[in-house]
Amino acid sequence: MSKICQITGKKQSRGYKYVTRGIAKKKKGIGIKVTGKTRRAFLPNLQEKKLWVPEEKRFIKFRLSCAALRTIEKKGLITVLRAISKRG
Repeated sequence: MSKICQITGKKQSRGYKYVTRGIAKKKKGIGIKVTGKTRRAFLPNLQEKKLWVPEEKRFIKFRLSCAALRTIEKKGLITVLRAISKRG
């Protein structure tokens, strides 16, 4: 299953993990130097939730980010589902 939120569309992004060495200048050192850089993935905070849809009288299983859960709590599930269906 893909690591994409079904409501907000959040997905993993790429970046770097830096390896540093040295003592900071404010600690009377000569500064911190980057000695290595490795690719890494920043994953979204996804949760699997079963939400009750009263119009259809059934549960629907979603893969949601925590931001999407907050959006559903604020706007309501029906409103969010209608917006998704308009989007496609």
